[in-house]
Amino acid sequence: MTQSKTKVGEAVKLPGDGSQDEKAALSETGPHVTKFQRSNMTTSSFARKQKYLGEKGLIALITFLSAFVPLSTDLYLPALPGMAKYFSVSADLANLTLILFFVFFAIGTLFWGPLSDKYGRRPVLLIGISLYSAASFACAGSWDIYHLIAFRILQAIGGSGAFAVATAMIKDVYDRESREPILAMVQSMVLISPTVAPVLGALLLKFMSWRGVFLALAFIGLLALAGSLALQETIDKRNTGSMLQALGRLGIVAKNSGFSSLIALSSLPSISSMAFIASSSYIYINKFGLSPQVYSYYFAINALGMITGPMLYMRISRKYRRRSIIITCFAMVSACGLLISFVGGFQPWMLTIALLPATICASCVRTPLANLVLEQQREDTGSAAALLSCFGIFVGSIGMTIISLNWSNTILVLGIIMIMVGLVCVALWLRISQKSYVMQVPERYIAVANRVDES
Repeated sequence: MTQSKTKVGEAVKLPGDGSQDEKAALSETGPHVTKFQRSNMTTSSFARKQKYLGEKGLIALITFLSAFVPLSTDLYLPALPGMAKYFSVSADLANLTLILFFVFFAIGTLFWGPLSDKYGRRPVLLIGISLYSAASFACAGSWDIYHLIAFRILQAIGGSGAFAVATAMIKDVYDRESREPILAMVQSMVLISPTVAPVLGALLLKFMSWRGVFLALAFIGLLALAGSLALQETIDKRNTGSMLQALGRLGIVAKNSGFSSLIALSSLPSISSMAFIASSSYIYINKFGLSPQVYSYYFAINALGMITGPMLYMRISRKYRRRSIIITCFAMVSACGLLISFVGGFQPWMLTIALLPATICASCVRTPLANLVLEQQREDTGSAAALLSCFGIFVGSIGMTIISLNWSNTILVLGIIMIMVGLVCVALWLRISQKSYVMQVPERYIAVANRVDES
């Protein structure tokens, strides 16, 4: 495969950047065609084949499927301390319902992703979401902590199919020029769930026990199943080998140097973000003495920062290069970690204010890094999406495990984790962004601005 020698973040001339051929092509569409419609003319014809969903419905379904992780964790975060008391177990044991969910969710994506390349996205969705829904009902009926942990593992395996396929569908339907805005939109919409889920979870706890939270997750699974039934297949070319050969494609994709280096970089911020998610309820409820409802409001502020990130990137990327944006965001994560280490333990509002810029910046880099990762692999999209999902969740579970240890000062540990993650990410990005083996995604806005200035 011939690879571009353009450095990451360097402006290049693109089709669609104002060439005579592009102007002629656009003029043929007529003045009634909007800018948004023109930008989507490069999408795959499969987006237009969605007889029941349509393109907007397809984006909504992809968003819903992509939200399975935050919905399955954040909705029941307010119930974690209460669940530990109900089962008369330690917080560490109760946290296994969260940690093992992420571990098996990551493992599950490695199974479902390659299978979706062989059998199609829709069959994998139907099987995975059915398992997720059934396991959610079983979680609601658990009679001890160990059964709950086991059913959470089954819930994770089923939900991982939806998550892996959602990412693959974006690559199926959108080309590299139109993919980044779609990724930003989907990520922002997905990140609404961390804002709403804890508040909804705390509200449910006012009227029912923790079992009602899992019944709500079962209902969410049934809604996703209904949407998947209406989906028409998005994959164009399927793998023709055996099931073992399909799973073996994971190794081939992992050997792609550009893919493996970028996937490592894009996953590292999950360490600090998942560490906060795992410890947030204990910090705000147990340390600061807040009620589950008030805790959910503080968590929602942080989640609003997550929503802001992707949209902020789309705005500032019109003026600044991708490479500079990523460096600045990672540096900000370290700076906020330093601030949290010194003042985060005084008041809950001080912790929230110190954490918010880091949350926005970590979310901001998700869009360009995800697009760069997907660009590295032309085929085996399901396997590539599976590795992207698996590694990110697995690395995130490391942060959750570290923060769940019996620390005397959890907030200080969280700050140190953020400092280390930011510094390592800056160093890794400076190293790999200059490598020739990294396939590039051209910076459309910078290229257009440069050409206008030259003219």
